This record gives sequence, structure tokens and C-alpha cells, in this order.
Amino acid sequence: MRFSINIPNFGDFADPHNVATVAGAAEQAGWDGLFVWDHVLHRQHQRRPFGDPWMLLTAAALATSRIRLGTLLTPVPRYRPQQLARQVATLDHLSGGRVIFAAGLGGPIEDEYRSFGDTAEPRLLAERLDEGLELLRLFWSGEPVNHHGRHYEVRDVTLLPATVQRPSPPVWIGGFWPRRPPMRRAARWDGAVPLFETARHGHVPDAAEVRDLVGYVRKHRAAESGRPFEFVLGGATPPDVAKARDVIGPLHDAGATWWDERQVQTGPDLDRLAPVLRRVEAGPPVV
Repeated sequence: MRFSINIPNFGDFADPHNVATVAGAAEQAGWDGLFVWDHVLHRQHQRRPFGDPWMLLTAAALATSRIRLGTLLTPVPRYRPQQLARQVATLDHLSGGRVIFAAGLGGPIEDEYRSFGDTAEPRLLAERLDEGLELLRLFWSGEPVNHHGRHYEVRDVTLLPATVQRPSPPVWIGGFWPRRPPMRRAARWDGAVPLFETARHGHVPDAAEVRDLVGYVRKHRAAESGRPFEFVLGGATPPDVAKARDVIGPLHDAGATWWDERQVQTGPDLDRLAPVLRRVEAGPPVV
């Protein structure tokens, strides 16, 4: 099992220097990854400063040499695929092939889309997500791309350099369980990053629900894919190793392969450097 730290891209973590500090501390303490949120607007937190996630991850990449880096998660329909492909490929080169790309619709949808005059229709956003993901995979190949889809068109474009990781960085898909469509989408890629209707951000999910989700995704995986697949769960654990093991052990047994350490979204420490750094420096759980 691998262990990551999860931080928002606002508050204290709008400052790339603070993100670099957390990243360096996480690597030194033995964590395996650092993931940041990707929001341009979240009205629940709108009076805080926000940082661009790709600039924040650039700072993290320059401060580390081992840990994996990425967003949790990027709302692909909010981006132009060609712009996003460039950003991810550049970060993959800067980090020496350490990027993990997590994608979804994002949210809150009203904040991230309708506030800027975009559609907030989930069905259309899901179409753009699926088409955008396929385009990203083509762009990352470094080969010529021609595409004529419902939402995007590309005419004989080659984006170089290709990503360091071949054929692409791992692609994880997020969504709420027990909603089935996001997890069927995840089954087509490299990992599932579920939130649970019964366990929102920072709260530990129930092991029985995790087993149901793992079974559902595995049923929808293509048998011939041959790619490793990750089940990424998260929540807040105590720094005490024994207590953390009691929290994570049943989830590991249910199929989780990553634990993403998160502050409770409604708690006071979500975007504050000092408490997050204390948890990072205490080190990851041991299973």
C-alpha cells in the first residue's frame, strides 16, 4: 500500500513556497505522493487566496526527487485539452516521470462552470470528460493527432515532447460512490478515486462499501488490459501508528492500494500549513 498527502490549492497552500515545504517534508518522512486540489472557484472558500495547481506542483517537483505528484482531481471539461496536455507533459518532464493524472467532472459544478458562463449539465460535461481524456492520451503520445468529435476538433497536430511515462502518466478517475457511471469510467483507465455519499472528504469510508466498489470496478475491467489498477481511498488518520493501522487495515483488506491522507473538508485545519505539516512529519501509517 502507498501513502499520499492531500492539500487544497487555497489558503496557506495558495503559496508555492508552502507547497514545496510540504512536499519536501513528505518525501523526507516517507510518504509516496502529494496531491493538490484543482479549483478556480469554490464559493465555500472564496475569500481565501487560490493558487494555480500546476504552478504549485512545479514547486513541489523542484523540492523533491522521489514522490509522485498530481492533482486530485482535475476537472477536464473545464480545460482546453491541448492546454492541459502541455501542462501535464511539462510537469512529467520536470519531475522525471512522477506525474499521476486524476480526472473527473470536478465541482461544485455551479461554481466551476456556470459562474463563468459554461454549461452545468452533467451529461454534457461527462461527454467532454470522456472525449477530453481520449484526446489527452493521443496528445501525450507525441504522434500526429486528427480528431473530429462532438465537442473537440483537432487537425493534424503533434504536441512534443511526449510524456516521459509511456504510453502516458497513470490516469485515475474520481466520482461519488454508489454512483455507477464514474466507476465504470474508472475501470477503463488506471485507478479509481472514490468519494462516498456516506463519507465525504476527510471521513473514513466503511469497509463494506469499499468491498462493493472494488468488486464493481473489477467486474467492469477489461480482462486483457494488463495494466496495474489502483484503488485510492482517503481520510484523516491519527499519527499514532497502531490507531492508524486499525483505521486503514480493513480498507487494505477490502482492496485499497493507496491511502490519501486528508483533512476533514469542514474542519478548521483544511488549508493551514502548521497542522498539515505536523501530520506530514509524523509519517505515513503502517499497515
